[in-house]
Amino acid sequence: MRTHHTAGVLVAAAALAVTGCTPQADGNGKAPAPGTPSPTASATGADRTPGAKTARLPDLVGKGLQTAQDEAQAAGFHALTSHDALGRDRLQALDRNWKVCSQTPPGGDAVDTGATIDFGAVKLEETCPAVDAPGPKPVGSTMPNFVGQGMKAVRASLPSNASILVRDALENRMVLQESNWKVCSQDPGAGTRLNGQPVAFTVVKTDETCP
Repeated sequence: MRTHHTAGVLVAAAALAVTGCTPQADGNGKAPAPGTPSPTASATGADRTPGAKTARLPDLVGKGLQTAQDEAQAAGFHALTSHDALGRDRLQALDRNWKVCSQTPPGGDAVDTGATIDFGAVKLEETCPAVDAPGPKPVGSTMPNFVGQGMKAVRASLPSNASILVRDALENRMVLQESNWKVCSQDPGAGTRLNGQPVAFTVVKTDETCP
């Protein structure tokens, strides 16, 4: 008659399993705290985030907008944007027809390649302004002084639900492309509290003089 050792084998296997799961003591005879990564895992550095990559950003002021974008991309910068340096909020639909007046960040320094590069631009036949006009910013609780500003940029600054009336200050012309018109007068005036009331503007074309 054979003697079965099944129970003994199971006990031995269980003991080995427990021993395999027990953290090994370090050089000081102390076992690491539960959840501590093994030395092998820590040495790989797989859980570390690599540092940001930087590259020298070229100085692209004075170049055509399309050329500036191509050279920026060739240097490793791909987050590119542009705005109307004259503050008229015109869209740079055909980049070859625009030239660069300013860039942010400026060229010449090492810059994170993930940074957004913003070009201030004007059309080829236009002169760059002495000071780059910022893009439209939302108005606060009071009416700003919009006189002299491009009508399209003014509209972009006002709330999207605002009731806005725009009239030609010289003739009874239709104001179709507001980026080609500038504000001559406004109602309510600058400093008036805005509480949802309609706003009205008289405008002329950009190259015209207000009456």
